[in-house]
Amino acid sequence: MKDLKKYSNKTKAAFILLVVMLIIILSNFNTLQNSKNVNENINAIYKDRLVVARYIFQYSNKLHFIKTEAEQPNLSDHLKRNEIVNTLKIIRSIDHLYAKTVLTPKEKTYFEAFLNSCKTIQALSKSNNWKQVSKSGDEALKTLELLSQIQITEGKAKLNAANEMYGGNNNLGQLQIALLIILGGITFYLLLIKKKKTIRIPEPPSLN
Repeated sequence: MKDLKKYSNKTKAAFILLVVMLIIILSNFNTLQNSKNVNENINAIYKDRLVVARYIFQYSNKLHFIKTEAEQPNLSDHLKRNEIVNTLKIIRSIDHLYAKTVLTPKEKTYFEAFLNSCKTIQALSKSNNWKQVSKSGDEALKTLELLSQIQITEGKAKLNAANEMYGGNNNLGQLQIALLIILGGITFYLLLIKKKKTIRIPEPPSLN
């Protein structure tokens, strides 16, 4: 009966050991998945937000140049058209790079509005309507400001998600350490447990 009891305790300890190992494996898998997601978020912040912010900065510079040229009183219409056409070519060279990034639905709407403003500027410059060119430039700059705000909002969201997953990884790491301590304790218990020797009372000598 005692041997059966000892065997039962060992079985229970071994079962707990397996459960702890399974939890560690699952938590480790979750940690690896979180690390992958953190990496993806960081890459998204760079590729889809910081790089796009640079495109917006370039757009803004070119639009300010177009406005300046359109408002120049001493510049001939021919020179204004040439400068604006060349600047719009530079803007178009950035468009396809911007379009390759991940855009939110709202961002797509604003980007389309920006492209339409650029088309309007090109059409107005052909008819030498410099006042309206300047006005369309202002509208395009306002759209860029809205796009810039989206970059900030989306960047913060990605960063917050990465921080949350990093915190989750820390918690899982602490859980794994605690489980390893339990695992070590169970292993120690299994190594130290010994079968108690059964003490047999010698039979009295036979009188026969």
